[in-house]
Parts: sequence; C-alpha cells; structure tokens
Amino acid sequence: MIDVRSVSHAYLDGTPKVLDDVEVTFPPGQVTALVGSNGAGKSTLLSAMGRLLTPKAGSVLLDGVDIAKAPPTTVAKRMAVLRQDNRISARLTVVDLIRFGRFPYSAGRLTIQDHSVVEQALDYVDMTAMRDCFLDELSGGQRQRAYIAMILAQDTDYVLLDEPLNNLDMRHAAAIMQLLRRTADDLERTVIVVLHDINVASSYCDRIVGMRDGRIVVDGTPAHVMRTDVLAEVFDMDIPVHDIDGHQLALHWAPDRHVSHLTDPRRPA
Repeated sequence: MIDVRSVSHAYLDGTPKVLDDVEVTFPPGQVTALVGSNGAGKSTLLSAMGRLLTPKAGSVLLDGVDIAKAPPTTVAKRMAVLRQDNRISARLTVVDLIRFGRFPYSAGRLTIQDHSVVEQALDYVDMTAMRDCFLDELSGGQRQRAYIAMILAQDTDYVLLDEPLNNLDMRHAAAIMQLLRRTADDLERTVIVVLHDINVASSYCDRIVGMRDGRIVVDGTPAHVMRTDVLAEVFDMDIPVHDIDGHQLALHWAPDRHVSHLTDPRRPA
C-alpha cells in the first residue's frame, strides 16, 4: 500500500503550493488514474510518491516504510516509475533499454535470471521480434511499449506512470491502456497512472482520483466520479455524461458547453 500523508510542496519559497496537504491511500491490486486540469498537481504527486522529488512537508509510506528514509535499492525493488519525459539520448536497442530495469538487482551485471526476466518482459509486450531494433527506429507507440517493458522487468509490486499516452494516436493509446490493465490483472501489479482523458480513466481504471489546485477533490470508482456535478468540481466545466454500452462517458467537446470562467471561443475577442 502507498500511503500519502499530509504532503505539501512548492517549487520555490513564497510561491503557491502545487500540493496542499494531500492525504490519499493506494491499496494494492488496482489501476488508479490521477486526473485533473493542467497544474492540478497530478505529476507532482506522482513524483513525490516515486521519490523523484522530496516534498516540503509530509511523508509517503510504502507498505509502512517512509520512502525518504529507505535505501534507494530497496524502494527500486518495490516501485517502478515511468516519467513523462523518458527520452534517452544514447542510441539503444529495445533489449538494451529493458535490461536497465534489472539494475536494482544486478547493478549492470546481468545474471541468467535477469536475462530470463528481460525475455519475459519482451514477450509480454509483444516486442520479441523487435528486440534488436533501435529506439529511434520505432513508432511512438512501440517506444512506449518498450519503456513499459523496462519497468515490468524491474519486477515491482507498484508501477507509476506519468502521462504514458502523451502524443499517441487512439489506436496506440488504447493498446497501452489494455497493456496496463493486463499488468494489474495478470501480474497482480498496482498501477497508478496520470491521465488527461477522463474517458480513458473511466473505461480502464478501477478508481479515479481527481485533483484541483493541489488538492484531492474526488476519490472513487468511475461510477461515482463520472457524474456532471462531480466532474464540475474537478474541471470547472459543465460536462454532460452519457451511458454508452455500459460505459459512463463525458462529452466534454459538446459545442454548447464551455469552461465557466473563460470567454466562449465562438465569440470574437
């Protein structure tokens, strides 16, 4: 379980808090989406949980252990993090990238067991045939699958991903979410993912945590969150929600709906 306790953070002293006394718990075995408008604090919260930054106040516990006080290797064997900006400048092949996931165990000297885990990760994301391809030869969706294979090879209980669907088309975005769903269901991993599309969160996730102005304003199942009144609290928009084949979907692109505090884009400036 990941337990976030009274976490607050500001990037510069005297500036507004990007996280404001956040309290939230992530039990094992679920796919949870962090959603909210730009600047809501989603990526900062994920970074605090993944020990990519140290919050100004509060703590993050991983199965009861404060991650700020735990040895880095211990945390790396329990939790894998895929950042939003995951570009690597070196010209690597797919299999070389995935081998990085074994670093907490091998420190670069891979054993027979490490190689076996790498091959399993390749197979799981269906990239065995592309194992020797260079990353810059792949499509965006293929590269993202390779990065996910790397964190699967890390063999952790918890997988944190910051906007893994960025710049992907619909087909590749759906494939990535299906992969994350299988990761939770088949491999029993706990997946926490920052998403911008509330409909993707509704369709693939067990739980949605909505943030606004550095605070959590809603936390529940898609059935609980996907309501016009609840979405208004998260996005400050009047968003109609419809049941389509058993899925609650938000039609935020409806032409007569617009953000309450912005000028209607159809009117001249």
